[in-house]
Amino acid sequence: MMNRSGFYETRAPFKEREAKRGYHSLLQRYFGFLIPAGMRVLELGCGLGDLLAAVKPSHGVGVDFSPSLVAKARQRHPNLQFHLADAYEFRSEEKFDYIIISDLLNDVPDVQVLLDKVQQHSCQHTRLVINSYNNLWRPVLNFAERLGLKSPTLTQNWLSSWDIQNLLHLASWELVKAESRILWPIKTPLLGSLFNRWLAPFFKHFCLTTFFVARPRALPSQYHQFTCSVVIPARNEAGNIEAAVLRTPEMGAGTEIIFVEGHSKDNTWDEIQRIAAKYPHRKIKILKQQSKGKGGAVREAFAAASGDLLFILDADLTMPPEDLPKFYQVACSGTADFVNGVRLVYPMEDEAMRFFNMLGNKFFSMAFSWLLGQPIKDTLCGTKVLFRTQYEHLARNRSYFGDFDPFGDFDLLFGAAKLNLKMIDLPIRYRARTYGETNISRWKHGLLLLRMVLFAARRLKFF
Repeated sequence: MMNRSGFYETRAPFKEREAKRGYHSLLQRYFGFLIPAGMRVLELGCGLGDLLAAVKPSHGVGVDFSPSLVAKARQRHPNLQFHLADAYEFRSEEKFDYIIISDLLNDVPDVQVLLDKVQQHSCQHTRLVINSYNNLWRPVLNFAERLGLKSPTLTQNWLSSWDIQNLLHLASWELVKAESRILWPIKTPLLGSLFNRWLAPFFKHFCLTTFFVARPRALPSQYHQFTCSVVIPARNEAGNIEAAVLRTPEMGAGTEIIFVEGHSKDNTWDEIQRIAAKYPHRKIKILKQQSKGKGGAVREAFAAASGDLLFILDADLTMPPEDLPKFYQVACSGTADFVNGVRLVYPMEDEAMRFFNMLGNKFFSMAFSWLLGQPIKDTLCGTKVLFRTQYEHLARNRSYFGDFDPFGDFDLLFGAAKLNLKMIDLPIRYRARTYGETNISRWKHGLLLLRMVLFAARRLKFF
């Protein structure tokens, strides 16, 4: 029996023609969506290197065991690096932001060994992106191969989504999200767009391939202390300022509190100045907001923050500041890249959330879990925590969604999903206000949020 490398070497002369097929163009499109441009990217089983080039890496490295394919890849993409090696045997001291394994798990003799080996090229922020065929398409692909519409292959591993998730777990990878795509793999005007862009998100079980994004599972040796910045946007919250300082605990290697006063009609700004002077032992920064809305306040404060971890705490203190260490522990342990507060688990105090607000939160929870590919129970809880390095990356890519979120919650959630950050819900006990009134207009802002969901759907699902 011909070995794998020998078989694919005999197929090398046909690869350039096969690369023009619709399926490969769709793969390039979806990997380009999942992997932001400008990353350090490694692809194992790179073939001609077209997929690696399509994700526009700042530094791209491709590995393949076919001498003919590696030679062609170097000619086609001279700005990328290509190495002749089996995916199992490739050795490098480099660490990568993203690692691509496309249609390779179906073919290798031992998937678990490969996923174990890939760990050596990763660090804590690395993302592994895999795609693999859906078992349901097995007879269709076998028939297409007989007709010459699909490239011949050796006997394949037909892995279910559960098989792949289990193998990732065994190899110390943690699944971030899985997304099924491609209902129509043939280049066909109008029909291809109808099936692949508009229908595939609703018929995921019938799609040809599933994309998996995973990250290295956090290890205790990676835990260490971080500095913290707690951002408190404050508009008409004069009665809560001192309590916010007194109740916000010191965390990690040090905690700074950043107040952003947002065009208040009461004496909030004077109170912030008074409290900052009264408690000189606390590291307090104060800002006058230049933009509008809570979203603008958060962005201005994050730009001024010096902490490793960025926290948002609403000045109404309906989320108890005493619970912030819980968020710190989840983030610094590596359990999540993005920690999202959830108000909808524990019983609430009377008047803490009105009935229609509760219904709205439930609706947006379901909509966002579908949009983001990760379960999110409460999209509008004001308390969210992420690393400053991740936020800076998110801010650089903000133009993908646009700048029209007055709350800031959606901006962060959309951006975190696009960057494949692992999001975790953390339940908190939601309290009733003790001072002032809410700045949220239930119906006006509810309609705006709905518009944003529809906009995000085009960017995250129907692209």
